[in-house]
Amino acid sequence: MLQFLLKRLLGLLFVLFGVSFITFIIGYFSPIDPVLQLLGQHYTPESYARLRHAYGLDLPWYLQYFHYIVNLLHFDLGRSIHNQSRRVIDLLKDGIPISAEIATWGLLITLLLGIPAGILSAIKANTWIDTTNMVLALTLYALPVFIIAIFAQLLVVWLNVNWDLEWPVTSWGTPWQYSWSDIQFKLVPILVYGLAGYAYYARLARTSMLEVLRQDYVRTARAKGLRERTVVYRHALRNALLPVITVLGLSIGLLITGAFFIERIFNIQGIGLTTINAVSQGDFPVIQATALLAALGVVAGNMISDILYTIVDPRIKLS
Repeated sequence: MLQFLLKRLLGLLFVLFGVSFITFIIGYFSPIDPVLQLLGQHYTPESYARLRHAYGLDLPWYLQYFHYIVNLLHFDLGRSIHNQSRRVIDLLKDGIPISAEIATWGLLITLLLGIPAGILSAIKANTWIDTTNMVLALTLYALPVFIIAIFAQLLVVWLNVNWDLEWPVTSWGTPWQYSWSDIQFKLVPILVYGLAGYAYYARLARTSMLEVLRQDYVRTARAKGLRERTVVYRHALRNALLPVITVLGLSIGLLITGAFFIERIFNIQGIGLTTINAVSQGDFPVIQATALLAALGVVAGNMISDILYTIVDPRIKLS
C-alpha cells in the first residue's frame, strides 16, 4: 500500500506540473487582456503599463511561468486581478465549503437513488419496472443540468405564487449548517445535482449488472439451487460494481469543482461561480488555481477508486 501511494503521489506531481503549464500557456496566449478589462473606461497608457508591471505581465512567458512555479512551491496561488488583488487562496477558501457541501450531498443522493434503481432494472429486465426506470433515467440524461435547474426554479416560483410559499429560488445558506432556513436554500440545488447524476449511474449500474448476470458462474450458482437473492447480492453485485466504482472515482475527484452550472443558475457563491466569473474576466490566476484543484481532486478520486477495487474484488492487487 505504501509503495502504491508513493507512486501515485509521484504521478500527482507530474499531473499538476502538466496542468499548470497548459493552463498558463492558454492564459498567456489568450486574446483576453485582464488588465485592459480591469481598467475599462479608466484606461490610460500609463495606468495600463503600471498594472501590467505590478502583476508581472510585462515579463517574458518563461519568467512569468518560473515565478508562478516558485510561488506554487511556497503554496502561493498568486493574487486575483479582478478582486482588489486578493490572494487567490483566500478567494477560493470562501467557496470551497459551499461547493463541497452541495456536491457531497448531491453525490450521496445520486448513489442512493441511481445504483439501486439500475440494479433493480437489471433484475426486472424487460418488465414495466425496468421500462419506467429507464424512461425516467433517459429523460434526465438527455436534459442538460442547467435545463433541469431552470425547470426546478420555475417549479419553485409556481409553488410560491399558487401555494403562498416563500421558498428561496437562489443563493445558499450557511455552509454545513441545517436550520430550517438553511435547508430551504440548499434543498433544491442539491436535488438538482443528485437528479442530474442519477440517470448516468442508473444506466451504468443496469448495463453492468445485466452483463454480469449473463456470466457462466452466475448460471452455475442458479443451477446449484441458490436463492436468487443470494445469486444477485453475493455473487453478481460485487463484479457489477467495478465499472460504477471507476465513474465514482471521477465524481469524487470533481466534488468541489463539479457544480459550475448549478452554482451559476442558483447564484451560489462557490468555486464554480467564482471560476465562471474569472473566465469571463480573464482572471487567469483564479482559473489556474481551480484547474490545479480539479486535477488534484481527479487524481485523489482515482486513487480512492483503486483502493475500492481491492475491497470489492480481492483478486485485484495494488500494483
